[in-house]
Amino acid sequence: MTQDLKLLVPLHVSYIQNLGKSQDELAYHLTAHLRMNAIYWGLTALYIMGHKDALDREEMIGFVMSCWDEEAGGFGAHPDHDAHILSTLSAIQILIMQDALDRLDVDRVVKFILSLQQPSGVFAGDSFGEVDTRFLYCAVNALSLLGRLFELDVERTVSYICECKNYDGGFGATAGAESHAAQVFVCVAALAILDRLDVVDQQTLCWWLSERQLPNGGLNGRPQKLEDVCYSFWVLSALSILNKMTWIDSEKLVSFILSAQDPESGGIADRPGDMADVFHTQFGVAGLSLLGYPGLVDLDPVYCMPASIIEARGLRKGWKSLPRKSI
Repeated sequence: MTQDLKLLVPLHVSYIQNLGKSQDELAYHLTAHLRMNAIYWGLTALYIMGHKDALDREEMIGFVMSCWDEEAGGFGAHPDHDAHILSTLSAIQILIMQDALDRLDVDRVVKFILSLQQPSGVFAGDSFGEVDTRFLYCAVNALSLLGRLFELDVERTVSYICECKNYDGGFGATAGAESHAAQVFVCVAALAILDRLDVVDQQTLCWWLSERQLPNGGLNGRPQKLEDVCYSFWVLSALSILNKMTWIDSEKLVSFILSAQDPESGGIADRPGDMADVFHTQFGVAGLSLLGYPGLVDLDPVYCMPASIIEARGLRKGWKSLPRKSI
């Protein structure tokens, strides 16, 4: 990988701006179940690149509110979709970043979120009952952002996270599932919000996380898997929260992320040569921010939102990113 690669900010901004203009294409409709998340990914990436106003604010807020599920009291991923905890968190994050939280019926959303906690302490994603530590994190994150974390049964929640901890220090999607870097992020970040990082085996976990780096600089999600740009965030976020960012080769990871850019149309792919998408664009940019890449806005790894917004809400935890390099 060459050392003269740089983040193609104008191209990525244009790529994100054009995403919603392809409504006549089949791919647009096949990804309707991710629409709310995609808007959150795009807006966050734009914010971190210093272009938070690149998308129309009122149009975005209008779309978010059109996804409100009146019966459930949460948000779906697309108009007329059932409410889900993941799209509900994305909606809350978007409204906060757009300074429009006053449009939200907070009491109803809190009731919806709390209704999804199971007797074991884990959360379901929706009324259909699928459980996952990702949904637990969504609940903890959302309640914290809304200032309603005091309504959560914290001990029951932490107890379930502990059940998902494995001998390698990592965490799985459910109790007994193998460790996975994305699940490590959601569990560690949830524990950070709940001020319960004391239950993490930090040395063992950070060793496991540092072992996710491959010779080409990229990170994978678990042993014997390919590198993927999105793990630049999942792994780095946990290392940042646990103050172990120096345990990986940051220069090689920066080069890997930059090599996965599309130099013609913009966007970042999962790995070099693949097709770019907004998911990997967001988490590639998020990883670069934590790595101290010059010119980017600070990202809070616990909430995966701009650090200034989290600090303004008095929610910052003790994470550390690498020093921001000068341009």
